[in-house]
Amino acid sequence: MTDIARVAGCSQATVSFVLNKTPGIKLATEMRERVIEAARSLGYAAPNFAHLDMVNAAAPATDGKIGFVVDQLATSPEAVVAIEGARQASWNAGNIILVAQTLNDPEMEPRTLRALGDQGISALIYMAIFTREVTLPQAVYDLDVPVILLNCYSLDYAFPAVVPSEIAGGQHSTRHLIQHGHRRIGTITGEPWMEAAKDRLKGYRRALATADIPFDPALVIEGDWSASAGYEATKKLLMLQDRPTAIFCQNDRTAIGCYEALKEAGMRIPEDISVIGYDDEEISRHLHPQLTTSVLPHRAMGRWAIEQLETPLNLANNRYPVTKLECPLVERLSVSACAKPIALFG
Repeated sequence: MTDIARVAGCSQATVSFVLNKTPGIKLATEMRERVIEAARSLGYAAPNFAHLDMVNAAAPATDGKIGFVVDQLATSPEAVVAIEGARQASWNAGNIILVAQTLNDPEMEPRTLRALGDQGISALIYMAIFTREVTLPQAVYDLDVPVILLNCYSLDYAFPAVVPSEIAGGQHSTRHLIQHGHRRIGTITGEPWMEAAKDRLKGYRRALATADIPFDPALVIEGDWSASAGYEATKKLLMLQDRPTAIFCQNDRTAIGCYEALKEAGMRIPEDISVIGYDDEEISRHLHPQLTTSVLPHRAMGRWAIEQLETPLNLANNRYPVTKLECPLVERLSVSACAKPIALFG
């Protein structure tokens, strides 16, 4: 809806009212037509756009209620995006999504799963906010319905699982900077115990190695995914004698702090230094300049989970591979050809 609003020149709320045919809202016919035309131009399905289903989206075979449990919901936009992707893919078949937050509580999570089972769910999607290996409670195995793991996986591979392709995403982001002539590329990581941080750093190193660029540990600054960490890490990178000409911020919040530190140092983005982010959060479209970043495919993962319900699951002695979905790069205005180094004073 954000993309449609930008093309149509209206608010996201207006797009929502038009596409969902919200009753009681009076909008000019010209505005409605402009929103629908913008939706068509971006590839969304005609004729009524009532549920924003993508063109050629497959209608799942499962009917009824689908349970969706997630460890953290209230503080996580990723969970909401994944739920919306599942909702879009499931409504074609008349399914409804029952959502519950568990916080991984050892007592409440099994009770929640059993309660969903009592509601007569025909399938379960089990999601973790941070990509990781999970130890599933026995209550998951006790459900006599298909189970899909979203943004997590179990070592017994008992259920289909989908996660972002983080190594490839980190590699693609770094390669994008290399293709613009950058060879001194700094990176600000997330917390090193997290799989996403480790894998994005692996991708960064792979891209450097593929381009025969020596790895310099001084260009890697550990952060914690926050804007304040991005600010402090950028200041450290700028203090290097041979400073970077580009910075790969491993999430968009880090990039916010990076922008502030660069502007404080009197540096222009991207004329003096290029910046690339990761996650494609809403804020990335509103930074100045707009931030080049990668999409975390939670919406696509939600759709993927529903689509897997078309095939038989939970077969005896079956081991399912972990599917990895691409993190597409969104090119905006924060990356340009490598600039010559400039002197910093102060």
